[in-house]
Amino acid sequence: MKKNRMGVIALLFIGAVFGAVLVSSLDFVKPSFAQVEIGSKTPPNIPENQQLTNFNNSFIETAEKLTPSIVQITVVSKSKNNPHEGFEFFFPHNDMPREHKGGGSGVIISEDGYILTNNHVVEDATEVVVNLMDKREYEAEVIGTDPLTDLAVIKIEAKDLPAAYLGDSDKLKVGQWVMAIGNPMALTSTVTAGIVSALGRSVNIIKDSYGVESFIQTDAAINPGNSGGALVDIKGAVVGINSAIATNGMTGTYIGYGFAIPINIAKIVAEDLISSGKVKRGYIGVRIEEVDADLAKAVGLDKPHGILIQQVIEDGAAADEDIQAGDIIIDVDGKKLDKPNQLQSYVASKRAGDRIELKIFRDGDYISREIELKSPDGEEVKSEKKSKNRKTKKGSIEEITFDSIGLTVRDMKNRELDKYNLENGVLISKVKRFSKAENQRLFSGLVITEVDRKKIETVSDIEDILEDKNGEAILIKVVDGNGASRYVGIEIPE
Repeated sequence: MKKNRMGVIALLFIGAVFGAVLVSSLDFVKPSFAQVEIGSKTPPNIPENQQLTNFNNSFIETAEKLTPSIVQITVVSKSKNNPHEGFEFFFPHNDMPREHKGGGSGVIISEDGYILTNNHVVEDATEVVVNLMDKREYEAEVIGTDPLTDLAVIKIEAKDLPAAYLGDSDKLKVGQWVMAIGNPMALTSTVTAGIVSALGRSVNIIKDSYGVESFIQTDAAINPGNSGGALVDIKGAVVGINSAIATNGMTGTYIGYGFAIPINIAKIVAEDLISSGKVKRGYIGVRIEEVDADLAKAVGLDKPHGILIQQVIEDGAAADEDIQAGDIIIDVDGKKLDKPNQLQSYVASKRAGDRIELKIFRDGDYISREIELKSPDGEEVKSEKKSKNRKTKKGSIEEITFDSIGLTVRDMKNRELDKYNLENGVLISKVKRFSKAENQRLFSGLVITEVDRKKIETVSDIEDILEDKNGEAILIKVVDGNGASRYVGIEIPE
């Protein structure tokens, strides 16, 4: 027993010695971590591309120059809007006002403390605080806001601030490099880069009928908190004020599309807000809509272009200068028009009292009209007037369906015409799903008062007009229950 125990001890001793020798030898073979060389000692032998280097330096220099001019804005407000960017069309919202803390960005536009930002950043604010890049903090006063462009001016009591250079957004081109500077997700002084993806975008953020939307679209990353920050070109000029983003509707984060207000519009608004606290822009006094292929064919245009006047505003500038509903505005001051927001943004850069010249297409001819812009105060939409000599409806009420365009209309009783405040017309009683009529936003309850400039008294009048119109387009005037009228063009299949 004693011999066996001595044998085990001997084996353990020999094993320990052997293990120590083995470990020692392994340590000798394996180098320590400190001895491993990291990276190549020879730099890549790539010849310098001076053009590329200069291009890269432009971004660096612009970021260094412009970032001190961009501020962080924190607000406490009572608002119905979502605190993340504030736009209803991006986010669902609760109609009950609530106090919340939010914010965005702003651009210093004067050395003595005026700052340009978005209206939705400071709307309904009870407290506004501005933080500069150098970490100084100031309480700010809201000088004025303009919901129709989503712009606002605030002011802090400071001097010798680094005011940004405001460029010319009319010179922007699609494909041009731009940078967005702001404070997304509370990450101060963030710079992102991309290109101008499109110009003159309308995304239906501003619901007011006088709202001005002519956004610069960019793929430079913009997120909640960028609102009110700067969109700049690589020469360091501010060309836009970041205002909106397209989101996935859940997280409110960037998915590839950002929108900025052109700086040429922002400059006019800022000057007015600083001088008087409100914007003094002029108005033509018309309601307008884009011209599509069917409408162009119906009025005799060779191709879809120009802007259709749907309604003229009573006592507005247009009403004083022989402008009529159904006219097509081809250009303004020589600038071609294809979308309503092009006219809106151009007029937004003018003030009441300024004069503009319109080229108009009417009844196959081109005419010119010079208009002195007015203030919109007190303007009301013209409504159709009742005729004291209206003919009495006789016989039974007739209803006809025009299958080719998916439209069913019926005669109206006198009391129905009185309800709509009209002297003539037939009622749209049904619109077929996915039909030409539905495509032109016609729906039951609208009244057709004209077809191809001819007054409509009964459904038979429409039937007579359409009898020989196969393959052609017709111009229809409709009126809704509020007295608002518009024109649509519909092509009649052969």
